[in-house]
Amino acid sequence: MSPTVKYKKLDPRAQVPAYATPGAAAADLCALLDAPLTLAPMQRALIPTGLAIELPDAGCVALVYARSGLSIKHGVCMANGVGVIDSDYRGELRVPMVNLSTESYTIQPGERVAQLCIAPVWQANFAPAEELSDSQRGAGGFGSTGKL
Repeated sequence: MSPTVKYKKLDPRAQVPAYATPGAAAADLCALLDAPLTLAPMQRALIPTGLAIELPDAGCVALVYARSGLSIKHGVCMANGVGVIDSDYRGELRVPMVNLSTESYTIQPGERVAQLCIAPVWQANFAPAEELSDSQRGAGGFGSTGKL
């Protein structure tokens, strides 16, 4: 069952998030710009989308991810890695971007700049513990391999 996510266009030019293919896990978010915006190397900018969303309940989170094509081809990615949109946020979706390349990159009005993924979320109950159970990896691992 797919959740229904309500959206509001804050600007009539805003583009509704859309899945590029039937198998896409995330919908594209597009830049709402009056003119092209050039990011110099190492420059950051907050890119508006002109959209606000309402998640169905506290059991959902919206996650904003970089587009891999922009990252790999041009070195342009999200400044914060992954954006977390809580279920009670109603403001404009804006994408913090950074140009990690050595060359300038120009973001065009309407360009797909990020991906929006809706996922389930659980709020944990945190409990103090004197000891934690053993695991195969243990406490001394580095990364996923447990090795340097």
